Amino acid sequence: MHEKERHRIILSAVQEKSVVTVSELVELTDSSEATIRRDIAALHVQKRLRRVRGGAEALNPPQFPGLAGRPFHVNETLHARQKQAIAKEAVALCQDGEPIIINGGTTTFQMVHFLVNRRMQVFTNSFPIAEHLLKHSKNTVMLSGGVIYREQNIILSPFENDVTRNFYARRMFMGAQGLGPLGLMETDPLLIQAEQKLIDQAEELVVLVDSSKFEKRSSLILCGLKRIATVITDSDIEDRHASMLEAAGVNLIVATVQAVAKPENAPSFA
Repeated sequence: MHEKERHRIILSAVQEKSVVTVSELVELTDSSEATIRRDIAALHVQKRLRRVRGGAEALNPPQFPGLAGRPFHVNETLHARQKQAIAKEAVALCQDGEPIIINGGTTTFQMVHFLVNRRMQVFTNSFPIAEHLLKHSKNTVMLSGGVIYREQNIILSPFENDVTRNFYARRMFMGAQGLGPLGLMETDPLLIQAEQKLIDQAEELVVLVDSSKFEKRSSLILCGLKRIATVITDSDIEDRHASMLEAAGVNLIVATVQAVAKPENAPSFA
């Protein structure tokens, strides 16, 4: 990753969370600790942030802190072909007329290209997913209420009495920060709270993760493996991870990664 892009991610992170640690920035940028410390020092000299012990903080802290994790536009460029192939397999599970939930994320976003010619009832907390389906499909779309978190392009509500509790879904499709023996992992407590509400509304939980997510870990567990009906991933999944899912009774679908052609009349979201 180029220095300019790292600086942009670092500044975005401190503006969203006010204070960000070096380890968090290492994870966000896939860079070394030494590189991040140099970046923080350079941005401190430029008076674009304030260097603090173990990390950096915003010069003007935000009124409402953002979510932990990489921005949507950064994640969107990672493992793009794998995500598209995984999304294609996910939509193949759907039947026209079924109610489904699509949780916000860059892998689940790829589902929109294959939903163009379908007729589904889609509930989502993702502004980009909702906008794309409204523009380019005839699917019925419902949005959850709450605050739009710009960096992740997701809508979250901390309240119990939102519209989520009134929607039933045959399946919920979601990604995750990581997937391991203890289950699905996420990076932010607010994400955990909102996503658990969505999971409660679905009969089956389908998890869309590229194979790199089996090596990722977080301190927050969203749900155990027993709650997951199906995992869709790419062919780089290691045998030990496939065995882990089999032992837990999770159905595994391995997507073939290739030049996946999008359906006709399915332009990319801009």
